[in-house]
Amino acid sequence: MVKAVFFDLDDTLLWDSKSIQSAFDETCKYASTKVDVNPFKLEEEVRKTARELYSSYDTYEFTQMIGINPFEGLWGEFHDEHHEQFLKMKEIVPVYREQAWTGGLESLGVNDKALGKELAERFRVERKNHPFVYPDTFHVLNTLKDEYILVLLTNGSPQLQHLKLQMTEELIPYFEEIVISGAIGKGKPDTAMFLHALDRLSLRKEDVMMVGDNLMTDIQGAQRAGIKNVWINRYDRKPSEVIPDYEIKELTELLDLIKQF
Repeated sequence: MVKAVFFDLDDTLLWDSKSIQSAFDETCKYASTKVDVNPFKLEEEVRKTARELYSSYDTYEFTQMIGINPFEGLWGEFHDEHHEQFLKMKEIVPVYREQAWTGGLESLGVNDKALGKELAERFRVERKNHPFVYPDTFHVLNTLKDEYILVLLTNGSPQLQHLKLQMTEELIPYFEEIVISGAIGKGKPDTAMFLHALDRLSLRKEDVMMVGDNLMTDIQGAQRAGIKNVWINRYDRKPSEVIPDYEIKELTELLDLIKQF
């Protein structure tokens, strides 16, 4: 019998990819009013430059383990004190942001460091102005909250993930526990977060179902911990290395699925 549901946050409940896309759309459109650049080309070049820069830093291995992607680095502060690597990130990201945007402009033949700096700051503002939650998120949480213990298991920086939640603060009361990888020291698919949540709530692995969008973190992590798992596959992707126990296309499908348990 399922007593608790563990939910991933980004691109499971929060539509983080849409938030990032909106921030790029608005920032690159603004850039095109200042200089002669194609906004779509600029986004492409900034994303490319950001990925290359991000992977070149000493903090890259840590960000991979904790689950902080390059585009979170373009707007997060990382005022976390949970790990010394966060202190390094705090120093790196202001320069990283400027270099990503300046480098993107340079790839299109525009050498303007002042504009690069302005765009870096504008992107941060636009991301904060565009928080999105999936249309069915609250319906599902409202339906489950009285019958199940709801827990949030999210990879990332505690400061940044809490900021996302503050921007959509209606989500917070639904969860008995909010477990963030940066506070634990290891991210999904490591079992540490799952075991921490089980221990905190005195649950057995048989009591729990994990719901997430990422096969390599959410689903693989749950499988390693011996927890039933549900992959939310909104874009009709094909699983390869990791095969989920169950697959749904919309979060609302979880409501019928969980009745089986």
